[in-house]
Amino acid sequence: MSADSSRPSEDRSAAQQRFLSLFLRSEREIFRYVAALVPNVVDAEDIVQQTAIALWEKFDAYDPSQPFTPWACRFALNKVRQWVERRQRWQALLENGLAEELARRREELRPELEVRLRHLEGCLNKLPPDHRSLIEGHYYRRDSIEKLAEASSRTVAATYKTLQRVRHTLQGCIENAAQPEGALE
Repeated sequence: MSADSSRPSEDRSAAQQRFLSLFLRSEREIFRYVAALVPNVVDAEDIVQQTAIALWEKFDAYDPSQPFTPWACRFALNKVRQWVERRQRWQALLENGLAEELARRREELRPELEVRLRHLEGCLNKLPPDHRSLIEGHYYRRDSIEKLAEASSRTVAATYKTLQRVRHTLQGCIENAAQPEGALE
């Protein structure tokens, strides 16, 4: 391996170290800034995490001749604004009766959903064991695609593709099971 081919990895590693050093020194100040704007500590912590991700994504635009904390706090302010907008939209929807409408609609659809869930269980039982295991891992245990790929000795891309095919198979099976007997396709 030549020195040139390892250079981007070294640059990225150095950038990560520089970012972490700057962020960790500023994290408390960023948190205090966010906590002054957001009433809930858990929400403030989430916003600081989102800010860290945004900062890392834009770190190549950071001017090292400028102080890091004020730059980071501008990102935090944008994340707080996004949080407030989402919260206000959700609050407005709730005030306009969305929660009640969703509950009413769910109750209306409950018999159909229960039938579809029974069909899903029957269709899951028809799957080959490795496909069922993939579905259970992804949807029931919430395993990552990487973990599922490793467990099945597949690549991540192949695991995504297999999951897509199995979902398509299940959808077709459920739709066929839901058709009234004697219906023509």
